[in-house]
Amino acid sequence: MSDRDRVNILVLGAGGREHALGWKLKQSPRCGQLFFAPGNGGTAEVGRNLALAIEPVNTKTADAISFFCRDHEIGLVVIGPEDPLAHGLADRLSDQHKSIRGLDGLKVFGPIASAARLESDKAFSKRLMRTASIPTADAKVFTDHMVAAEYVNSRETPVVVKATGLAKGKGVIVCDDNVQAMAAIKSCMVDRAFGVAGDIVLVEERLVGQEVSVLALVDGRNIFVLDPAQDHKQIGAGDTGPNTGGMGAYCPTPLIDESLMNQIEGEILVPAVDALRREGVIYQGVLYAGLMLTAGGPKVIEFNCRFGDPEVQPLMMRMHGDLVEIMLATCEGRLDEVDLSWDARCCCCVVMASAGYPAAYETGKVIVGIEQAESANSTVKVFHAGTRRDRDGSLQTSGGRVLNVCALGQDLPQAQDRANAACDQIKFEGAYFRRDIGRRVLHNSCK
Repeated sequence: MSDRDRVNILVLGAGGREHALGWKLKQSPRCGQLFFAPGNGGTAEVGRNLALAIEPVNTKTADAISFFCRDHEIGLVVIGPEDPLAHGLADRLSDQHKSIRGLDGLKVFGPIASAARLESDKAFSKRLMRTASIPTADAKVFTDHMVAAEYVNSRETPVVVKATGLAKGKGVIVCDDNVQAMAAIKSCMVDRAFGVAGDIVLVEERLVGQEVSVLALVDGRNIFVLDPAQDHKQIGAGDTGPNTGGMGAYCPTPLIDESLMNQIEGEILVPAVDALRREGVIYQGVLYAGLMLTAGGPKVIEFNCRFGDPEVQPLMMRMHGDLVEIMLATCEGRLDEVDLSWDARCCCCVVMASAGYPAAYETGKVIVGIEQAESANSTVKVFHAGTRRDRDGSLQTSGGRVLNVCALGQDLPQAQDRANAACDQIKFEGAYFRRDIGRRVLHNSCK
């Protein structure tokens, strides 16, 4: 392959999702120079980290990224996190690329802000689902906490309280009774635990069933559905305690067979993309559907507009295909040309977190044992999430979710055992992880 065929890539973000995507992009023969902004302690091992701000999204931010892309002949920008997408970074970079000479070849992987509203504005998302007849929980939107409280008191069944804005995956409070629901409303709207994201809340019926994640690549006209996964959001074993950004995931899940996947694509994913198109919005990027498999069929809990974290880590471990080519095809409207398949094995991803997460936690704890964990078993890969290197090169914690420890296995029990064993070899003060990722279906095979 000639240098002309290679693509210089900039990945925006600092978490485990970005490390996993960069790791997979680096395997492509089309990957040229690989940069991360700002990256973490792990991304520096596969590319170059940059002191380049990606938030807040404004003209200065977009200009700095655009000029870097011009000066380093970047052909593909991958936007990982939800906040920059919601605030229009994809729009700004696309506009800059059209106006700045020398950026004719730049592609931006990630939806524009009007498409990302599916995630950033839960009230908008709920309205869109209703107009498109997409199955979802009944819900009401409230801007006044007293009115919301009155509504909760009038209900006889449990509810879920959701901050309508972006809250880093933590703005969803599942309530067992009205007392908990009242406390959740106060936390969101009065105490402002999630900032402006909780100024408006959804009070939604509590669905019963297994929760699953279905992600699809969308190029504006074609949809390519990826293998289904199951996330584990609660902090504690047995799915107890408050929601987090995700404590682990496995893929694929046996809860979704081919028939059910066809139903999800036809009744949920395609209608969502079509409903946006009717509003003049073309969706390009990743569409993530968080679903509850109820007795009445799959229902949408939420839409996200980027790769799920930690779902993308096991997806990248199992993906057979050229991710550079796949992302370019998504940007260029030619997903129908993509060659993508999956490793038959199951992958389990276990998140190692800082003590105290998702509440207050300390950083700066020295991390050891990653190389030993990876060398002890060739099926193990550790993706960094909240890590940094100090001046002497020592690896330290820098966030709540610190590491994503992934392992492949012939079935879920083997993958879980290998991931847990790898976690046991990795040490940092206060390290915490769940040993039961996959517990909801552990009696089933993932093959």
